[in-house]
Amino acid sequence: MQFGAIIIGDEILSGKRQDKHLNRVIETLRMRGLQLGWAHYLGDDTELITETLRRTLAGSDAVLSFGGIGATPDDHTRQCAARAAAVELRLHPQAEAEIRARFVNDPVGATPQRLAMGEFPAGADIIPNPYNRIPGFSVGRHHFFPGFPEMAWPMMEWVLDTHYAELFAPGSVTESSILVRGAGESQLITLMNQCLARYRRVKVFSLPRIDPNDRHIELGVRGVPDEVNAAIASLKEGVSALGFRWSDPAQPSL
Repeated sequence: MQFGAIIIGDEILSGKRQDKHLNRVIETLRMRGLQLGWAHYLGDDTELITETLRRTLAGSDAVLSFGGIGATPDDHTRQCAARAAAVELRLHPQAEAEIRARFVNDPVGATPQRLAMGEFPAGADIIPNPYNRIPGFSVGRHHFFPGFPEMAWPMMEWVLDTHYAELFAPGSVTESSILVRGAGESQLITLMNQCLARYRRVKVFSLPRIDPNDRHIELGVRGVPDEVNAAIASLKEGVSALGFRWSDPAQPSL
């Protein structure tokens, strides 16, 4: 099982708002010893959202979805999730209780429009919202949050700590890299493949920096600590054997 993120909203794709969720998801998972496996940005397109959710619901990944669960005309996520799961939207009794309690002292009260925010795919579970009591919802391993960070982020932490605590292993994923100068990526591919074949629990990455004043490649590995330490040592030895200079990110070239 991997963790995936879906971030929904035309305002993100048009540039009217800058996405803040992706970095937060990565950091929140990292603090629990977990990694993000993939992410999708989607506009407010009902067909695209529905097809994406239909595909991911058929898989085994845990999915964190942000945006589109309100009651305005451009909020489609609740409806799309129901279609993708092939169930009806229903007013969730716990969500209704939360919404009514939220507006108990409001002169307008819990209007049909407000109660619509508690209409979730049949069989869904609610996700408590400590900010304003308007809940999110879960369908299996898919978890749906509002687009507002102040609401979504504590709700995401609650989901992880409530449903996935058995997966936590802080410190179980680490990273190490070196800066290689004088080499092109193509000259390092064989070395990277050899590293991957030898160390099965790491991923190798290569990030070129195209700067006339500081051209280099950040070559590194990410994975479980014991193999990361051995793999980076292997890469250092291999880079030196190829005749290229390397350095640790904060160290002078060797």
